[in-house]
Amino acid sequence: MDYNKQIREIADYFKKHEKAEKDFKIGVELEHFVVDKNTLQTISYYGEGGVEETLKELGKQGWHGEYEGDYLLSLSKGEKVITLEPGSQLEFSTRPKKNIKDIEKEYVEFLEEIIPILDRKNQSLIAIGYHPVTKIDQIKLLPKKRYDYMFKYFKTKGSHAHNMMKGTASVQVAIDYKSEEDYIKKFKVANALSPLLYIMFDSGYYFEGKRWDRYGLRAYIWENCDRDRSGIVEGTFDEDFGYEKYAEYILNRPPIFMDDGKKTYYTGHKLAKEIFDPESYSIQELEHILTMFFPDVRTKEYVEIRMMDAVPYPLNFSIVALLKGIFYDEKNLNEIYEYIRDLRMEDVLRAKDSIFEKGLEGEFKDVSIYELGSKIIKMAKDGLDSDDKKYILPLESMFNERKNPYRVIEEKERLGRKESVNWCILNHLIGGNRYGRTKCN
Repeated sequence: MDYNKQIREIADYFKKHEKAEKDFKIGVELEHFVVDKNTLQTISYYGEGGVEETLKELGKQGWHGEYEGDYLLSLSKGEKVITLEPGSQLEFSTRPKKNIKDIEKEYVEFLEEIIPILDRKNQSLIAIGYHPVTKIDQIKLLPKKRYDYMFKYFKTKGSHAHNMMKGTASVQVAIDYKSEEDYIKKFKVANALSPLLYIMFDSGYYFEGKRWDRYGLRAYIWENCDRDRSGIVEGTFDEDFGYEKYAEYILNRPPIFMDDGKKTYYTGHKLAKEIFDPESYSIQELEHILTMFFPDVRTKEYVEIRMMDAVPYPLNFSIVALLKGIFYDEKNLNEIYEYIRDLRMEDVLRAKDSIFEKGLEGEFKDVSIYELGSKIIKMAKDGLDSDDKKYILPLESMFNERKNPYRVIEEKERLGRKESVNWCILNHLIGGNRYGRTKCN
């Protein structure tokens, strides 16, 4: 294989997906667990009352299903998509939109369809970073070949790789870039803010049925998943970081398995550069390779920011507003970029270590994580237009009380586990357009 050509082909892919600023959109993926209302135990994909049955019921309401063998594994309706993660976590996404209200509209439509189905089964959606009750060895793996390959491979990797697959849920946000220079700024800023974004939306209070005795549970799980494909991309803070450096990050790591559009096959520990043929590859093959790495910030045809725990509506839309206000306001982006320009990888890793021990009181450079978060929220709010500002208010209100989701759960723990996470459950419409008990106090 021609290594230099491999690098160029991947870098060219990133170059081809640059967007004019007027065409910038934002994409969102929102993950949930399906649980029993009474016990909060996870609902299996399989059998009577299972997640597959729920998908089939949605199919009767105009959703189009996709199968792998005999198993229904995803649905689509218009621009809305429902997919399943390895532990049957239910993920909602829609095509990227320019306006947050358009994403919200489609998410609320999804809730309006699925919640009545779950109600009839005495089930609920819960948006939380780690399953509060069920242990991962009690969660059956989704019947999908790619997850079988990953489960097998991760047996040889980090201590918490299987916790990542079956026990976690997140919010992921995709942003566009207009040039390589713009990409570099956004990628570096997003990675620099990694400790802040992890802890700001930290909702992982319970781990394997017991209280987690530190902070930043999902961050800790990812740090102990697989160093080849998680954490911060090697070289992010180097002077010469760009499209080609990211391509090298991909090529020198194993994709686990390949999907070239015709067949799927296990590749184990073979590196991408031993597999990817720059002379005869398909776009599906290249895009598959890019999706098989899970760093905090990932590059595909957009920059994907992946650190935030699943949190309930409307707090989840505060994430969208926060990132839009930072990354799509040129003044904000440049100001934060100047602030983090001299950062080294070890500085960010040190900040990550501090959040595990101190939570919001951890340190980033010369300030506390809380101080930095307060400033970033204000900057983002100032960078949003009048239609979008309202979406950041739940986060602003929570943070003004020096809280994050972890602390909200902690304050309610004396009422019992179920009541402490009840505000993360998505129930019927309340007040016309609000689901669940999402007030953060």
